[in-house]
Amino acid sequence: QVQLVESGGGLVQAGGSLRLSCAASGSTFSINAIGWYRQAPGKQRELVAAISSGGSTNYADSVKGRFTISRDNAKNTVYLQMNSLKPEDTAVYYCNALDVAEEDYWGQGTQVTVSS
Repeated sequence: QVQLVESGGGLVQAGGSLRLSCAASGSTFSINAIGWYRQAPGKQRELVAAISSGGSTNYADSVKGRFTISRDNAKNTVYLQMNSLKPEDTAVYYCNALDVAEEDYWGQGTQVTVSS
């Protein structure tokens, strides 16, 4: 079992920055990849960025060049640095972990609100 706790959300003006954190605990050795997803009101949840155990990353086209995902293995924490935020980035951001058995785990989510 893996437990995920997100933090770092909040209210920011357009053009500002936030850094989200996802702290993992439990069977962290079994994690293959961790991703950040977001869900805006009335929209489907979408993948924002992901990082594999080997360090490979991928990003949604809408955030390339603005968001950076990284990990600190010593702290079992994955970060999402979000720069040049836009109102359309407003959403609840969720951390997701996929383990070697292809079972996935979700955090409780953190709200990001970008004002224009």
